[in-house]
Amino acid sequence: MNRVLITTAIDYVNDVIHIGHAYQKIMADTLARYYRETEGSENVYFLTGTDENGAKAFEAAKTAGKDVKEFVGYISSADKKEQDSLNISYDRFIRTTDPDHVKVVLDFWNRVAKNGSDIYLGDFKGQYCRDCESFKTTSETKDGCCLIHPKTKLETVTEKNYFFAWKKYIPFLKEHIKNNPNFILPESRRNEVLAFVDKIQDLTVSRRKEAVPWGIEVPGDPRQVIYVWFDALINYLTAGKQIGFWDENTKIIHILGKDNLRWHALLWPAMLKSAGFALPSTIYAHGFLTLEGQKISKSLGNIIRPSELVERYGADSVRYYLLRYTSPADDNDISIEKLENAYNSDLANGLGNLVSRVAKLCETSGLEVKPAGKTEFPNDYKGVVEEFRFQEALSLIWQKITTVDRKIDQEKPWELIKKDAQKTKAVLTNLVEQIREIQTLLVPFLPEASAKISKQFAGPKIKSISPLFPRIT
Repeated sequence: MNRVLITTAIDYVNDVIHIGHAYQKIMADTLARYYRETEGSENVYFLTGTDENGAKAFEAAKTAGKDVKEFVGYISSADKKEQDSLNISYDRFIRTTDPDHVKVVLDFWNRVAKNGSDIYLGDFKGQYCRDCESFKTTSETKDGCCLIHPKTKLETVTEKNYFFAWKKYIPFLKEHIKNNPNFILPESRRNEVLAFVDKIQDLTVSRRKEAVPWGIEVPGDPRQVIYVWFDALINYLTAGKQIGFWDENTKIIHILGKDNLRWHALLWPAMLKSAGFALPSTIYAHGFLTLEGQKISKSLGNIIRPSELVERYGADSVRYYLLRYTSPADDNDISIEKLENAYNSDLANGLGNLVSRVAKLCETSGLEVKPAGKTEFPNDYKGVVEEFRFQEALSLIWQKITTVDRKIDQEKPWELIKKDAQKTKAVLTNLVEQIREIQTLLVPFLPEASAKISKQFAGPKIKSISPLFPRIT
């Protein structure tokens, strides 16, 4: 058995997460549920949470007219509820204001500071994007704004801050990325990082407390707070170390959006190398979601909270649509119409109808079945899930659903019931086995539906119940 640590990016607390943020949580949850089945629950740990320090959190609280501690607590709690609505099975919801995290950050800083001149005091002048909470190079800006947030004017910042000797680690980073092809996925993101690595410059890793009054103080210098990215990335280590899941023998998987890739793929490994910790196994950076052709944003008024979709369609339906009809390697456009079409065609008419048909036939015939045995995931399914090809995994399941539907139409068990009890039992027993196999394959993707099917087909008697997915009319 292998130990697996799966993490998502932690979300800024300037606002409650929307469906775009939830995308990576669903991906990570699917992986966590999959690995719990293959490696055992005790060997899998799933981490998510909120990034609560820095200027962005402070300004958001100020705008809301609330005390910053109260504000970040409210947003963190709301984010947690949004994830809960989607059945995200995290083992810990970490907050960067948690006392154990602050302790680990301070220890980490001291480790890096003791490593030669990896942290040093220097003069800094740069263009700062408050929305990204990062400084921008010339190539990352246009018309006085950063490329990611084109409506937010950059701020010119001049300070005496502490720097991390990031540039020193360029040779190490290049060698590690080239020698470990699965370190950055998908491959297009890996190529992007390799194209950028030579542009790395030493990074300011503190801010004056007058400029950023909300954060973790630099050890030995209370006039400065630790730069939010240098603090936030360490959350993975905080949780991993606490449970003994941070070493060379643990598969550490980070799932995040492509806008956070450079920090995770270049800064984080350099930090870990400097502090003497193991590096993550894989960093997977997914594309963005747009809603009906538009970026999801407050200014456009098209933000959809996960809980809003769940209330209307159910958690499994939202999970299914996002995993089946998007490719995490690319940007994807989603819509309510597409979700409803997928719901009716694939879930109501496909999976739901098949389960209802077989259950009704079993009930009518009075069939009794033995308890289900342990079903292993087939190799083709395991391969695509472990490679983040969730579309293909769901396609395999729905191919099986189609095959079982055809088998029913060909063997016509409703006619066999009237003339051949023995053959009817054999046919229906086989159909129950097929349903149980489908149920097992659904465990990582549709946990609620999978649990209902498992209970319904546990035996010895099988009865009809209300449809898993009532049609949307």
